[in-house]
Amino acid sequence: MTKEEKRLDRLNELLFALPVDDMPMTLSELDGYVTGVLACPEMISSSEWLPEVWGETGEAHFADQKAAEETIGAVMAHYNAVAETITRSLWIEPIYEVDPNSDETLWEPWVDGFTRAMRLRPEAWANLRDQADDDTRATMIFMMALQNIYTGNSKFTDDEIDEIDLEAPDLIPNCVATILHQSRPELAAAVSANLPSMSHRAAPRPGRNDPCPCGSGRKYKLCCGRN
Repeated sequence: MTKEEKRLDRLNELLFALPVDDMPMTLSELDGYVTGVLACPEMISSSEWLPEVWGETGEAHFADQKAAEETIGAVMAHYNAVAETITRSLWIEPIYEVDPNSDETLWEPWVDGFTRAMRLRPEAWANLRDQADDDTRATMIFMMALQNIYTGNSKFTDDEIDEIDLEAPDLIPNCVATILHQSRPELAAAVSANLPSMSHRAAPRPGRNDPCPCGSGRKYKLCCGRN
């Protein structure tokens, strides 16, 4: 197990230790949430977004001071790790949950976290949507459509939802990259300066259920796609 895997496992344990009645975020929800916070056109302070992690009340109810310090530190470390990834390339690798029975990739918690972050600054996101290019506007609408599927408010047919369900895990990273290109232009400019040939549309990557290109014989999501 790598150092990064150990860090994420411990973060998952700490989130799981929070009182379940408060409905704290899961690791996947947190990953989507901090990505949404960082993608926001406006700066959001940790004092504002952090309470949302603990649940509906905003109160963490930690077991003790030591648990409080470790949990807050682990959440902030993940925030910083995602920020570093975005700053480096605008490309993120979402942490999805996987159904242990069907091996199905569950993108819904991640999207729920991302859209919860958007609700912290609705006016900023609305202004971005109004001012963005057509591709970015369509991407933002698609992300909200994913949330509507998750909450059961989608107007898509069952067949359309089934198709989107299969494609969403691979589409979400590209959606985030497209949004970041508009919402965080200073990062996009820095990345373009370092990689002149790079477009904000990331190169196609293997599907999560495709064979991993490393030749291991395992699915991409269970091999290199985990990193």
